[in-house]
Amino acid sequence: MLKLLKDFNKKDWLIVFASLLLIIFQVWLDLKLPDYMSNITVLVQSEGSQMSEILTEGGYMILCAAGSLAAAMMVGYLTSFISATFSRKLRKQLFEKVQGFSMEEIKKFSTSSLITRTTNDITNIQMFLAMGLQMLIKAPITAVWAVFKILNKSWQWSAVTGAAVLVLIMMIIILMVTVMPRFKLVQKLIDKINGLTRENLTGIRVVRAFNAENYQEEKFDVQNKKLTKIQMFNQKMMALMSPVMYLIMNLLSLSIYFIGAYLIDAASLNDKITLFGNMVVFSSYAMQVIMSFLMLAVIFIMYPRANVSAQRVIEVLETNDSILDGTFDKKTKKTGEIEFKNVSFKYPDADEYVLENISFKAKKGDTIAIIGSTGSGKSTIVNLLMRFYDVTDGEILIDGVNIKDYKLDYLHNKLGYVPQKAVMFSGTVNYNVSYGDNGKEKSDKLIKESVKVAQAKEFVEKMPNTYESDIAQGGTNISGGQKQRLSIARAIAKNPEIYVFDDSFSALDYKTDYVLRKELKKYTKDATSVIVAQRIGTIINADKIIVLDSGKAVGIGTHKELLKNCDVYKEIAYSQLSKEELEDE
Repeated sequence: MLKLLKDFNKKDWLIVFASLLLIIFQVWLDLKLPDYMSNITVLVQSEGSQMSEILTEGGYMILCAAGSLAAAMMVGYLTSFISATFSRKLRKQLFEKVQGFSMEEIKKFSTSSLITRTTNDITNIQMFLAMGLQMLIKAPITAVWAVFKILNKSWQWSAVTGAAVLVLIMMIIILMVTVMPRFKLVQKLIDKINGLTRENLTGIRVVRAFNAENYQEEKFDVQNKKLTKIQMFNQKMMALMSPVMYLIMNLLSLSIYFIGAYLIDAASLNDKITLFGNMVVFSSYAMQVIMSFLMLAVIFIMYPRANVSAQRVIEVLETNDSILDGTFDKKTKKTGEIEFKNVSFKYPDADEYVLENISFKAKKGDTIAIIGSTGSGKSTIVNLLMRFYDVTDGEILIDGVNIKDYKLDYLHNKLGYVPQKAVMFSGTVNYNVSYGDNGKEKSDKLIKESVKVAQAKEFVEKMPNTYESDIAQGGTNISGGQKQRLSIARAIAKNPEIYVFDDSFSALDYKTDYVLRKELKKYTKDATSVIVAQRIGTIINADKIIVLDSGKAVGIGTHKELLKNCDVYKEIAYSQLSKEELEDE
């Protein structure tokens, strides 16, 4: 938790200091009340006391109570402000950190866990700061001040109060040791429940189509019961706190008055009134001491969960990025040139290589196609080119510069990426097509032209508000083919040096696929295109086709060259088209 507080700026510490002064003032007012109460008690018992004197003391008590209330309200506002602003900064910091993660770090934490850490965990920290900050300062100040106030009153009363405090401390320690490890499990189980909920909502159509509702409910119920069981145990243990606290407070009051009765009975007549006043004052101060430890107990109830949440947030913030930003951001003589030099890749902690010794070169304006069976490493080449992962061996050059040397934003500005699974964001058609920042203004004319080239104009202009029509998150209100075409339009609007299509034509019918590629070739004639595809028809006119098999390049050449000398390519080609169709091509 303390590691996170290093992010407090000067203004935050000034607010903390102001809160400290207000809390000291509040404690001073609270601890003045028993003194006035003692004076009133003595005045009531003394002969010749005037009512005006009693009312004056009572007035002082009212002023102290009002001042304490005002100070408490100001402290509450300041601590709420600082906790809210701190959590906002922390949430932003965490979000920005995750934005820089490679696929390796995302998989390490899992998407559902990162969501929980950004929301639930930071809320736990905020709640602790909002309440804990004032209690953590107020409790020890009140306890120490109250103890000094009662030190010389009576050793018997002091001994009873000390015993009560000792019992409280022992109970808090036992609770901390028992509950702390279980709070770690709670957060992990929340991650799992978040993941299951997300999985169920994402795949709701498949769940219903296969009548798997009961199966999903049972799977959710297992984790939910585990969480409930641990939470019930934690709450039961914490629930012991309140009755034990009140039992100790009441027993302490009873003990003070019981001992006081004996002391007053044994005292001389002149000392009885003084002892009675001291007993009232001591009882009030003893309650203040106990209440201070009660506040500390509340903090200790909140602290374990907040501390676990803080550790989880720190774990993300202190994770070293595996993809390091380069420094190169200058224009190069070459544009749109790609070169793979003996590239090999294996995933972290894996023994086998996914790609082995891949080498090829593409010049400006070339169309490079990648084809192969499922799991042959096609999408991995795209991931390496986009620098979602770094190569294990070899190097990738763009415009003659190793992609590791580029600044990431400068590298990505050179690339127009269309993913295998089309991604749509909540917003309008215009918003989705003009999405992102590549240093270029996207005019309405450019957006419309991009949509037209991507063969999306027909359905976009039939939508209620055409280019200002809403697209739901994930594109759930449009078809798969429409999502794919808008995703392609987004890449076209970026007008990059290199287009990267990762199996981006699979959801299109053959006619649309053919027309789109034809228009795309005209529009992108000065740009390099990398196309990953399953269909032979999509890549048949490529300048160079790379055939992958189990992570190795078993053939590189044109369609006609590969039909002659690559058995793997021939097998794929003949499984899709007849011999006559291939010869016609």
